[in-house]
Amino acid sequence: MNIFSRKLQDLRQRRDEAEAGFSLIELIVVVAILGILVAIAIPVFGNIQATAQTNAVAAVAANGATQATAQLANGETPTLIVPGDTSITVAWEGGTAPATVGDVCVSATGWGNTVTSGPGC
Repeated sequence: MNIFSRKLQDLRQRRDEAEAGFSLIELIVVVAILGILVAIAIPVFGNIQATAQTNAVAAVAANGATQATAQLANGETPTLIVPGDTSITVAWEGGTAPATVGDVCVSATGWGNTVTSGPGC
């Protein structure tokens, strides 16, 4: 019986040693899955920057329109404040400062995007 139990124990030990680690097929499957995830993620992250730039230009135009409207409401002549980011330019739509709140239309341009904002647009 002692020989039989040693033989059984030896077989178990060989089997356990043979099953250590991952098989080549398992590693190939994992690499393929990671490749698919990267192929999906790259376009998504690429669009994030473009969306952020468009939103930044829209925010500058909206801020300019709000500022001009507030100045007109207070009886002041509206002026545009140039944003700190030199990638974006701000101008009055039509070239001149508006005379009434209903005429306010601010145009902001940056990164290939032009956005207008205000009640007169």
